[in-house]
Amino acid sequence: MQNVLITGANRGIGLALTQHYLKAGWQVIATYRKAYDIESLQALSCPQLALMQADVGNDEDLENLAQQLESKGLDLIINNAGVYGPRNQALGTIDRQTWRDVLEVNTISPLMLAQALADNLAQNQGTLAIISSKVGSIDDNSGGEGYMYRSSKTAVNQVVKSLSIDLAPYNITVVALHPGWVRTDMGGPNGHIDVQESVAGLTKVLANLNPELSGHFINYDGNEIAW
Repeated sequence: MQNVLITGANRGIGLALTQHYLKAGWQVIATYRKAYDIESLQALSCPQLALMQADVGNDEDLENLAQQLESKGLDLIINNAGVYGPRNQALGTIDRQTWRDVLEVNTISPLMLAQALADNLAQNQGTLAIISSKVGSIDDNSGGEGYMYRSSKTAVNQVVKSLSIDLAPYNITVVALHPGWVRTDMGGPNGHIDVQESVAGLTKVLANLNPELSGHFINYDGNEIAW
């Protein structure tokens, strides 16, 4: 049985990814940050599902997660946990500490997760997928604003590229994925697609990955996105 670890699995895209892989017969390790916010995950209770509390921004939590999974090979990790930050991120409104907080979750934590669980992926020659965003594409930036979120996703794309090089000797595939502008709590009600369409696309992309695509930035519809 193949297995996947999904961060931020208690809502939105993470929850829908969990549902998809359970239905597909995978063993799913679903992580969440706050124990009081997991009713939707608990409702999926089955032998294939393991729930683990882990704040990806907390090094002690990552160490505990690595210890719990010490001898377990992983086929797939989906780093889905992320934040947008304040809705108003226009020039003149940026707060230094708030920007750091966004970078902590969206940029630094995915690398720390990769460091903690690289050995588990190496056991199964697995895949690390980091949920990025098209707004992190410098080529695509024609709107300004969104300084905190844009920069955090641009930076994590660089992390993906570096990881794809460093983890290649262990036959680990690393990709950045754009889920689309999705109607979720974070994406808001004006998103272009719903969660089901996003997850259908993302999982199809993941199912068709090969090592030649490692280090690439891929849209949920399978098209490559310029850096």
